[in-house]
Amino acid sequence: MKRSTRKEQEPDLGILAVQLSAGVQREIFTRAAQQGFADVRPRHGAVLAYLDPEGTRPGELARLAGRNKQTMGAILDELERLGYVRRVPDPADRRAKLVVPTDRGRTFMEVSDRLVGLIEQNLASTLGPDLYRDFREALRRGVASLPATGHDAEG
Repeated sequence: MKRSTRKEQEPDLGILAVQLSAGVQREIFTRAAQQGFADVRPRHGAVLAYLDPEGTRPGELARLAGRNKQTMGAILDELERLGYVRRVPDPADRRAKLVVPTDRGRTFMEVSDRLVGLIEQNLASTLGPDLYRDFREALRRGVASLPATGHDAEG
């Protein structure tokens, strides 16, 4: 049997993880585009998924998203150009910056949070609430068990 056929029929953990992530992203960004957010891309989720409404420091966003600071800076530049975030001085430390969502950014965050909730409801309905709860916990524990490399997730 060809390797590609075997991987298609019995996907390994890496393939399943990528398929899950890609499917969730596809659903979020397709539906968000239908609601007026066609300019947001999955890479922007590295910021928008973790951004606090009152603002978050760029280094903290990079840490949470598993991106290096250079990649995070490029994503922030794009989101700032698109009107989703702005950089402001951190009131707690004027030398530091905070990334703060604009009104458009906050609206997208609300839309995406709602869409994730719908995806989770669908999965819970498909798997049943107990199995879905166990699935989430197993994923959380599995991710926590993996070594952190400090490398950018995009390579």
